[in-house]
Amino acid sequence: MSSFPGSPRLIKGAIIGLDPVNPLASVVVFQYNPDTMTRRLEARSSGGGDGGDRAEAFRLTGPPKETITLNVEVDAADQLEQGNPLAMAVGVSPMLAALEMLLYPKSLSVIANLALAQAGNIEIIPPEAPLTLFVWGPTRVLPVRVTGFGITEEAYDTLLNPIRAKVDLTLHVLSYVDLKLSNPGHTLFMAYQIAKEVMATTNVVNSALNVGASFKL
Repeated sequence: MSSFPGSPRLIKGAIIGLDPVNPLASVVVFQYNPDTMTRRLEARSSGGGDGGDRAEAFRLTGPPKETITLNVEVDAADQLEQGNPLAMAVGVSPMLAALEMLLYPKSLSVIANLALAQAGNIEIIPPEAPLTLFVWGPTRVLPVRVTGFGITEEAYDTLLNPIRAKVDLTLHVLSYVDLKLSNPGHTLFMAYQIAKEVMATTNVVNSALNVGASFKL
């Protein structure tokens, strides 16, 4: 994709799955940053509303529940034009597979649990997904759970490998309410909230300056 000479270099968004066993398996850097992103926030409150305690109407039990939805596009056209051997062999399948693996338990864990079950082990512990991070600029590195996504494959090569696709992602942000104190995601979310508080304070100062300027007119 061509760009204007001298245009600023954009930081690419990404979804990263931190897996100590295979740290490179779930690193998905967006080929093109989505043009839009929808964020939905739902307050966590303990009072107010029908049947609620009116004395606790403004009591917050934690940060809001946040859901992020975005559409990611992947296209192998440029790589195919440049003769990229991986794109010529499998198209955009590697990136789609990296996203999908965020929802799969590791095959080694599945095989190990099957072996334990065959050996008569009563309690089988479900495998944990990797800590998944949504990276959208330096002030938004968020622990998330991928709750689901839809893949629309739009074009194929001669071997029926997808060479262009759109992915509709739904991410549930995990806060310090959801994570243990020892989990790195706990610290990352706290840094995200502090950065948001700083920006909100900056907005108050800016609004005060605007109000002062309006009185001078």
